[in-house]
Amino acid sequence: MSAGSSLSSPARPRGLRVRTTLRAQFTLVIFLLAFLPNLVMTLMAQPALPSGAIIAWMVLVGATCALVGFVLSGALLTSVSRLRAEVMRGQFGEPHHDDPLEILSLRQAFTDLLGRLSTEQARRNAFMATLVHDLKTPLIATGHLTKIITTMPVPDAERRIMGEQIQAETARLLGLVQQMADAHRFEQEQVQVRLAPADLRALLEEVAARVATQAQEQGVQIRVSGHGVAAADAPVLERAVTNLTVNALRYARTHVTLEVTPSGLTVTDDGPGLPAPLDELAQPFNAQPTTIAGQQYTSGTAGLGLFIVRRIAQAHGGDLHYDRVPATLPEHPPAPPPDDQPAPDPAALTRFTMSLPEVQS
Repeated sequence: MSAGSSLSSPARPRGLRVRTTLRAQFTLVIFLLAFLPNLVMTLMAQPALPSGAIIAWMVLVGATCALVGFVLSGALLTSVSRLRAEVMRGQFGEPHHDDPLEILSLRQAFTDLLGRLSTEQARRNAFMATLVHDLKTPLIATGHLTKIITTMPVPDAERRIMGEQIQAETARLLGLVQQMADAHRFEQEQVQVRLAPADLRALLEEVAARVATQAQEQGVQIRVSGHGVAAADAPVLERAVTNLTVNALRYARTHVTLEVTPSGLTVTDDGPGLPAPLDELAQPFNAQPTTIAGQQYTSGTAGLGLFIVRRIAQAHGGDLHYDRVPATLPEHPPAPPPDDQPAPDPAALTRFTMSLPEVQS
């Protein structure tokens, strides 16, 4: 036989394996426990009976032992059969009074598994809802503007404004798609970073320069403070800080502060803070809409940025933390918010901290 044919030949099974049911195995064990002692006692007693009568007696004893084993195995497996039926229906009620401890543990494991599957399905549904809603809106707007420019006589000034609007909608669409792609990738695999000494102050100043135009349009002041060097992947870390800064600009009233601290990097703003715990919001695809500072965010979009930032921080050996810290009141307080928005606490600031190991000042 040639080498090629030997490689292509199917592997032979090592032994014959017969798949049986758990009830059959229990029945066999009970049968053997009951029948073997009777067989041994009969052989040792050596009764003065014809061999045919002895064989008939042993067959009768064996049949009785098998029947008893079958009935007892069914009784022992009642809770298992009942749990199987409930699993098939997908309905888990309260534990039954005759459930043994093993069945209780198995029931709890199935309940937890169904809960995780339900949560995962809800998140996937939220993801699809986000794709339909948040991707369709800028596409419709861009389509209308493009149609006006190409089919109607529009003055050059208005054409230029419409072109800028198309660019803005396209940028928003690309940003959302990039966030969704990153969230999906970071959820499925670890974030890959290449650590090297990074100037954290220079990193924050670059982020501040990138968002300076947006901050100026919103009337928000960007501050950078602190110095430090840490082992980090500067482009990846800068991306996380940019996410936090853009998010802070969305809610800040007067200022956003980027700071290097001995524990890592912080982004602080004087906005209203998070409406729910960070662990609940920092999920790639939330199943419920979120309202922050009176602004409604569709399901699936509110936690994308925070989830990405947390995964990047964890890849660097740290984590993302959130708290509210006391604030120093400004000499000229800002104007009060509109009536339909709750007024933020002027004595508290929103602070996100990306902890990093071994920050050297």
